[in-house]
Amino acid sequence: MAARSDMPAPVEGLVLTHFLTVRDVARSRAFYVDIFGGEVVLEENPGIVKIANGWIIMNPGGGPTPDKPDVSLAPPEPGGPVSSFLNVRVADIAAFHADATAKGAEFLTEPLDRKAEVRCYLRDPDGYLIEVGQATGMLDGIFADPPAQQPG
Repeated sequence: MAARSDMPAPVEGLVLTHFLTVRDVARSRAFYVDIFGGEVVLEENPGIVKIANGWIIMNPGGGPTPDKPDVSLAPPEPGGPVSSFLNVRVADIAAFHADATAKGAEFLTEPLDRKAEVRCYLRDPDGYLIEVGQATGMLDGIFADPPAQQPG
């Protein structure tokens, strides 16, 4: 049994976790352990991986339940729009990128300097988008350019 300190169960206050609806819990669990150095807290029902000071909770999708009567859960569809993503901050993005690439992670691009930070993105086995970034300029009050205005 996992130690209480490894579980997302605060003695007081709250903790923030991230729930992912996944197609294959074992495959997703292995990804978060291998790429992010996570520790398995629970194998399944739900699968829980502790990463640094947070937790990824994962379970297969399904239909409504009594506590969410009009909600069905499903993993993202390939190529579909993204409405949220996991944001991971690292101390050394070059080292993280090299290590994760060696372990089989496929990034959308190399890390790019955005003035405020250096960042890149990858997807997990279910297609969830993950931003990996290292704060750089923001530590000195330098921020990214605002997004270009969209024609409207």
